[in-house]
Amino acid sequence: MKKNILFFLLVSGLGFSQQKNVKITDLKPKTEDSNFPLITYTENPLVENKINTFLQVNELEYVPNSEANPFKRVSTGTTSYSNYIYFYSWEKIETPKNILSIGMEGEASGAYPENFAQWKNFDLRTGNFINAEDLFHPNYVKIIEGLIQKGIKKEVNDFLTQLKAEKNPSEEVQEQIGMYEGCFMDYTLDGLQYYFAKDKIRFIAGRCANHAMRALDELDSHVIEFSYKELEKYWSPYTRSLLSGSDKVEKTSFRNKLYKGKIDGKYPVTVLVSRLYSDNNSSDTKSFNAEYWYDKSKKLIKWDGQLKGNHISIVENDYYNEETRQWIPRAHVEADMKANKISGTWQDYKTKKYLTLELEEL
Repeated sequence: MKKNILFFLLVSGLGFSQQKNVKITDLKPKTEDSNFPLITYTENPLVENKINTFLQVNELEYVPNSEANPFKRVSTGTTSYSNYIYFYSWEKIETPKNILSIGMEGEASGAYPENFAQWKNFDLRTGNFINAEDLFHPNYVKIIEGLIQKGIKKEVNDFLTQLKAEKNPSEEVQEQIGMYEGCFMDYTLDGLQYYFAKDKIRFIAGRCANHAMRALDELDSHVIEFSYKELEKYWSPYTRSLLSGSDKVEKTSFRNKLYKGKIDGKYPVTVLVSRLYSDNNSSDTKSFNAEYWYDKSKKLIKWDGQLKGNHISIVENDYYNEETRQWIPRAHVEADMKANKISGTWQDYKTKKYLTLELEEL
C-alpha cells in the first residue's frame, strides 16, 4: 500500500528568485508511480545535461535518450539490485544562489516494500553532484561527525528517559526501550543524507528501527540541522566559495563526477564515477564503483576500481560463472589521473589487446 510521506523537512510555498532560470518539470512518461524531476537550465545547457544524466543514470539506471521509457528498469525490477522502484513526488528546495537541492520520495520493493525519502544537491556552476565529504576541511570532518552524532544521541536518549520514566511499562514500551538502546548512532558523513535550505543545512540519518519494528519507532529518521554561520569555521574553501555566490570553483573529489572521452581514439564513451570509499586493507587506497557507456549504444557497463594516489586500476566484468562461482572479467583498465584528465589503457581480457583510454572531466 502506498504511504504518503510528509515532507516536513522541505521548504515549500516560497519564491525561488535566486534560481528563477532553473526549471523543473516531470520526466516523461509521467504516471502515478513515476514522478521524476527533469531539469531545464537554458543559461547553461552543459550543467542541465550533467544534472539530468546523473539523476537518470544514478536513480533509474537509464542513459538519457537510450530508450523510449526511462522507467523501464525500475518499474520491472530489472535494475542491478533487482528492486522495483516507484517515484511518487519531488520538490525543489529554496537554497543559496549556486545550489540546486531536490527532495524525492517513493517506494522500493524488494523482499518487502519500503518507503524512502532522499535529497540530491548540485553545484549550478558546474553541474556536479555535491559530496558531503567535500563540504568540510579535512581537519574538521571528525568534529562535524561528532556534532551530528551528539545531536542524534541527545534525541534518542531524551526519548529513552521518557520511556523509562513510565510506571508499569507495557510490553510495547519495553520493546521500544530495547530498540532505542541498541540504536546505531555513530554515523559518518558517508552514511548521511543532507540538503541545503535557505540559511541552514540539514543532515538526515536513518531510523533506529529495522523494517519489522518500524511501527514501534516514534522518532523515525533523525534530522540534525545547523545554520551556515554555525559551521562557518569548518567549511572547506570549496564550500566558502559555493555559499558566497562566487563564480570561482575550488577543486573537489573524484566521486560522483562525469567524464567524457574515447577508447582507442575512436569510440566515444561517458563515465559516471559513483561510490568512493576507503579500502580496509590500505589507508592510502580508495575503492570506487563506476558506470560507463559507449555514446552510440548507451548500454550501462559496470566498473569496479581502486584509486591509489593518482593511479587507477579497474576491472570490467563480463558475466558470473555459476560453476566456478566467480566473475569472468571482460577487460582491465590501468590509468593515471592528472588534473581533470584520466589517461591509460583498456585491455581486452581474452585477446590481451591494449586500447588507449582518454577521459576528461565534464
